[in-house]
Amino acid sequence: MGEKFDVIVIGAGPAGYVAAIRCAQLGMKTACADEWIGKNGKPALGGTCLNVGCIPSKAMLESSELYENLSEHGKLHGILTGDLGADVPAMVARKDKIVTELTTGIEGLFKANKITWLKGRGRLLPDKHVEVTAGDGEQTSHAAENVILATGSTPIDIAAAPMQGDRVVDSAGALDWTEVPARLGVIGAGVIGLELGSVWRRLGSQVTVLEAQDVFLPMVDQQVAKDAFKQFGQQQMDIRLGARVLSTEVGKKAITVSYQDDKGDQKLVVDRLIVAVGRRPNSDGLFDPGAGLLTDERGLIHVDEQCRTNLPGVYAIGDVVRGPMLAHKGSEEGVMVAELIAGEYAAVNYDAIASVIYTHPEIAWVGKSEQELKHAGEKYKVGVFPFAASGRAKAQAESQGMVKVITDAVTDRILGVHIVGPKASELIMQGVIGMEFEASAEDFARIVFAHPTLSEALHEAVLASEGRALHIPNRAPRKRA
Repeated sequence: MGEKFDVIVIGAGPAGYVAAIRCAQLGMKTACADEWIGKNGKPALGGTCLNVGCIPSKAMLESSELYENLSEHGKLHGILTGDLGADVPAMVARKDKIVTELTTGIEGLFKANKITWLKGRGRLLPDKHVEVTAGDGEQTSHAAENVILATGSTPIDIAAAPMQGDRVVDSAGALDWTEVPARLGVIGAGVIGLELGSVWRRLGSQVTVLEAQDVFLPMVDQQVAKDAFKQFGQQQMDIRLGARVLSTEVGKKAITVSYQDDKGDQKLVVDRLIVAVGRRPNSDGLFDPGAGLLTDERGLIHVDEQCRTNLPGVYAIGDVVRGPMLAHKGSEEGVMVAELIAGEYAAVNYDAIASVIYTHPEIAWVGKSEQELKHAGEKYKVGVFPFAASGRAKAQAESQGMVKVITDAVTDRILGVHIVGPKASELIMQGVIGMEFEASAEDFARIVFAHPTLSEALHEAVLASEGRALHIPNRAPRKRA
């Protein structure tokens, strides 16, 4: 029997490592088990997000956007670049350097907080024991007063497009190519598919995205989604909706994807293919059947609003439980659980968690969409302000898109904020803060926003919901009573 701990966290992604740090801050003897092996063949903290997900994808998005801005839009700003090229291996190396710096930074935080790093695959046994299997197969068992399950998620495989080397890849594989494919296919027009497709389109790929659903981004407010779809089309990203992939044939020189749409059987020939059809929870083998942990048919662990499982002293957070698979959602659940274990009050407001797609344009939203409110029969008002009327957006040559604010027609509370356009990922947090503090439209309307800023678009959208926007033609606000 190994060491006994107050808390053992299984998983060291954004949910797990944050939970471990907060537990240690609160004076608990804490361990964290994780089996991730980095590109250098050594154990690494940070999980999918830091190693092959959020952080490396944003690094590549930033590099590719900077390249496109200089090559395509430099002349607009009076910038003459001459012969401009993309050094893709250098971009990948920069991405890897950022990953290494951040993962080793977490290792430093573990040491500073005296957290024991159990290097290996953690598995919940009965009576809150945790078995850890190291890479060499050696097993140790540890006891804990509390166990937090935070093993994240993994890309969904589909039989119609099995992985094959560096030619048919998942999201992780698409971040390591050192050459730009001439023709790139992407299966799935969700967050990951759009972001990775954007990276390689900017660098020169002809990108075709196949999406089985007939509606583009159904989880996004559809007025915003339609605007985004139009902008992607203007960028020559070919997004084909209602396209159900049947099979793939990997030849020596090309990959043929067979699919069906409303016109019948179709074929797409590409050089590389990314499969990005969603993610599933990493709960397989996470617990001994004798432990009695409850999961659903998708492998999600049953929890209450405070992430308690059916087992006393066992919690689950992040991608292995209900709700959106978002790093920041998992992190805050980790903080909440740590504070609950310490006997403090803690909660997460699931109604005020922002979602972001880091494409160009960026897409971000929080709260209810108009289609959700309409379906529920709620009374609401809508205000929309286009970035075309924003002086700052014009100065940045980024004047497409809009800010949309939805308010309660009775209470005046902000119900949802939806943005497509420049810096949406940053602007959305103003909406989140407002909703967290239960702000009304009048509260936002009375705030003095600096000029010229992109944030003024949010202010004007709120004013528009009252029929009194200042920088667009005034019209009666759209209502559903």
